[in-house]
Amino acid sequence: MSAVRITNGKVLDPANGEAGVARDVVIVDGRVASADAVTGAVETIDAKGGIVMAGGIDIHSHIAGGKSNIARLLMSEEQRAIREPDGPFCGCGGGLSTMTAHATGCRYAEMGYTAVFEPAMVAANARHMHAEMADIPFLDTGGYLVLGNDDHLLDLMQAGASQAQVNDYVAWMLNATKTMAIKIVNPGGINAFKFNQRKMDLDETNPRYGVTPRKILTSLIKAVTELGLAHPIHLHGCNLGVPGNDATTLATIAAAEGLPLHLTHVQFHSYGTEGDKKFSSGAAAIAEAVNKNPNISIDVGQVMFGQTVTASADLMSQYRNSPFASPKRWIGMDMEMDAACGIVPFEYKEKSFVNALQWAIGLELFLLVEDPWRIFLTTDHPNGGPFTTYPHLIKLLMDRSFREEQFAKLAKSARKHSNLLEIKREYTLEEIAIVTRAAPAKILGFTDRGHLGAGAIGDAVVYREDADREAMFSRAAYVLKDGKVIVREGEIVDLVYGRTHQVTPDYDKSIEAKMDRWFDETIGYKASTFKVSDDEIRGGQGSVKHATARAS
Repeated sequence: MSAVRITNGKVLDPANGEAGVARDVVIVDGRVASADAVTGAVETIDAKGGIVMAGGIDIHSHIAGGKSNIARLLMSEEQRAIREPDGPFCGCGGGLSTMTAHATGCRYAEMGYTAVFEPAMVAANARHMHAEMADIPFLDTGGYLVLGNDDHLLDLMQAGASQAQVNDYVAWMLNATKTMAIKIVNPGGINAFKFNQRKMDLDETNPRYGVTPRKILTSLIKAVTELGLAHPIHLHGCNLGVPGNDATTLATIAAAEGLPLHLTHVQFHSYGTEGDKKFSSGAAAIAEAVNKNPNISIDVGQVMFGQTVTASADLMSQYRNSPFASPKRWIGMDMEMDAACGIVPFEYKEKSFVNALQWAIGLELFLLVEDPWRIFLTTDHPNGGPFTTYPHLIKLLMDRSFREEQFAKLAKSARKHSNLLEIKREYTLEEIAIVTRAAPAKILGFTDRGHLGAGAIGDAVVYREDADREAMFSRAAYVLKDGKVIVREGEIVDLVYGRTHQVTPDYDKSIEAKMDRWFDETIGYKASTFKVSDDEIRGGQGSVKHATARAS
């Protein structure tokens, strides 16, 4: 039996209603247990002056796959310039917005994160992405399967397939790729780009298949709901980055018709056309709509100033942004009739009108959406900025005076177009614990993560209380993964690996023959080759299969 006792700290566990409770956290054989579960020898961690939380969970961070590797190649100078020294366990390699898989795990762990989810797993690339996620230490991971532009789904819709047939296809694909949620990127728009369409609104018709983004979206929302998946459709909507897309976002919220829908990196979808530059903040209207619609959740995709690289399956958007690349290079590619990939390096500058207003819009969303259980702390790593900027973002949310100091540095033209100074709200520590722990666990359907109640996985973090919240959250005092100390006083002290999460919804097995025929005739290899097998999922702790409850 292994046992650890964290004592003398204040437990911040919103999922169990604990807002700074002075109690011990005891972890026995990798699970949280009652305080009196052990009486003999036990490893003791003195958390005096510290805040104890569950391990952090990031629901949207691009950490693996083809786009990550292409970005590393495109930004090879970053790999050389930013390198971590060899430690007692490994040399982490280089990069910041393009850091190695191993460095990704180390930097997240040092900040107190123990689970991170890749939000764009292309089916044709699933095997590779699982292999790369398996190479990331410390973190539980999982992938969201990208659907909404693949030719088989659009074939089904063009042919008038029933909702049950769409549901079976979605379930088959989730099982085949070992993924845990469905992501839609610019529904129908990536496919339309192949037929020379450069813009796609919610009710425009795909030139090849004759279906609209609205039809794709509503069909897949119903599929996910009827299959009983915990996480709603994870939607990258139409018209990313286009002034006036706030109207599209509001129409998309209405299109959900009360069914659960998660809108991702909403900052990039909250742009109006007011003002002399025809670019303005739509954050207030978007936040109001989120507040009025409890079926809607969002993550922000906060822009952070500095060099990064944008990597997206939305090739339509990346093609449009390619002239602004910094440095002046970019890559766009198609991926086996399945999706696309566009890599555009970019530097966000506080003296740029557009970049400064993007920064302000993200903060407006964070501060105007009232329910912290339906908004999530993200930068859409690396698109809005590296995940290592989270501590700085937390300080912006918690410290109004600091936020105002940073606002004063912006381009004057941008300051005139933002209402950020009028917003007095400051996040509390409890709200930070919700948006980075309890709420992500809830939306992903986890009952044993994101909290420190009895039976929970022994992922726990101790932060030393510090008025400077950026310093506090930059390096945790202690991080435990499954009850094992992996970070002590901000330094990695052990090397462990997490689990892969997946869902296995049921489907009508008659679809197997249809998929076999489609792969033979259209792709040119067997469906059995396409499927990822159980033994191809990471070693270490293995995988976690989450139950689903198909609607009757």
